[in-house]
Amino acid sequence: MRILILDGETGETYCNEKGQLETENGQVYDLGGSVLETDTGELLTKISLVNEDVFFGMPLTMEQAYFAEKIPQYLTEMRMGQRRIVDTLKMWLIIRQIIKDYKIEVIAGHNIWFDVKVLNATLRYQLKSRLRYFLPFGIPIMDTMKMARTVIGNTKEYIDFCVTNNYMTNHAIPRPRLTAEILWRFLTGDNNFQESHTGLEDVEIEAKIFMECLRRGYPLPTEEEVSQG
Repeated sequence: MRILILDGETGETYCNEKGQLETENGQVYDLGGSVLETDTGELLTKISLVNEDVFFGMPLTMEQAYFAEKIPQYLTEMRMGQRRIVDTLKMWLIIRQIIKDYKIEVIAGHNIWFDVKVLNATLRYQLKSRLRYFLPFGIPIMDTMKMARTVIGNTKEYIDFCVTNNYMTNHAIPRPRLTAEILWRFLTGDNNFQESHTGLEDVEIEAKIFMECLRRGYPLPTEEEVSQG
């Protein structure tokens, strides 16, 4: 089965009545993607797209981006040809073409529904709602955070790991955190690992988390589920 793994980086454009940035109105300035072949674990193609409408066209939004300190890194990597500069429409077209060319059966990512939300918001804002949905209908979407919670997060091994390293939430009853960074630290034993927080680099980690969840028994959608969407 071929899976499209996506991860976006965003800047926010609106504040609520409390002056807090509203992430659901975020604008995607960096979108990474990779096609994962689940039979082999191979990544068949990789893309790194910088959205010029946001990165260059919305300087105040970029200043407010959570990882704004990475802007110089992006500029260097764009000059080196490591990241492709496109506008919002082209970004949409590229993803749609990949889905078609590789006959993608599932779209996945870590906390993927946030990415779906901000990709839709970006498309609507930049194209003045001429297009409203970034991803096509009918393709199942799988959240690697939910997958990991089911087959990794509830294990004694993972809970002990998070307690030992203070990777717990601040809830009244603390729970193990399930960020891609902490999951990767657990899977590799590397407590010094730092997530890149750039689209493509994070996608490569998420693809491996996806494969580990499959190895631990998390089910892929059936052909019937895929065809019905």
